[in-house]
Amino acid sequence: MNIIERAQAPTPNFFKTLRTLGLILVAVSGSVLTAPIALPAAIISIAGYIAVAGTVLSAVSQVTVDDNAKLSKPVLENAKL
Repeated sequence: MNIIERAQAPTPNFFKTLRTLGLILVAVSGSVLTAPIALPAAIISIAGYIAVAGTVLSAVSQVTVDDNAKLSKPVLENAKL
């Protein structure tokens, strides 16, 4: 199973929740990083680390596959690459 098939396969509910949490972390840290006011360097640094953690959490959660889910048709059966 390649990465495209994994990304399009069904994801377990637990990892859907983690993916959403990761996206929320990225959104919050992005708003802190682009704030129009001067913030201390420590807060900017922490927001950068949170952005990286949220991105990794979302990416890993997206490619987690639920092996028990039944697909109605094979992934990429009629896709033109």
